Amino acid sequence: MKVILQQDIKGQGKKGQLKEVSDGYGRNYLLPRGLAIEATADNLNAMRLKDKARQAQIAKERAQALEYAEKLGAVVVHVKAKAGSGGRLFGSITSSQIAEALAAQHGIAIEKNQIVQTEPIKQFGTFQVKCKLGYEISGTIHVMVTEEK
Repeated sequence: MKVILQQDIKGQGKKGQLKEVSDGYGRNYLLPRGLAIEATADNLNAMRLKDKARQAQIAKERAQALEYAEKLGAVVVHVKAKAGSGGRLFGSITSSQIAEALAAQHGIAIEKNQIVQTEPIKQFGTFQVKCKLGYEISGTIHVMVTEEK
């Protein structure tokens, strides 16, 4: 019996795979529990359409990540912070502050967990912060920290 797996099943395969299983295992275990569906022509066609849609979504997200990487190289994000004595900041500039400033100033929406800081920003100046955009695409954010008055 041929079935299309609806979930990952240990020892059988991953979700979306077409597998040949014994009739008893398929009818008595996989199908009643909703772990698989029978591989009919309609179900196979639906699986192909879902796969095609998923590939299109991945291509769209990858294109958006490339676009963001190009935009990030050309912009400078200004972040204002309160300072203590000697030009040191109270606390540090976090990735969430950088993400909020980037969205507010340039309209580029990036999650805070995509911004990678090797060390915390604790002083004024210009810094380069790496940003992992997904699909092995990364960009560089130029951050300028100035004093809040």
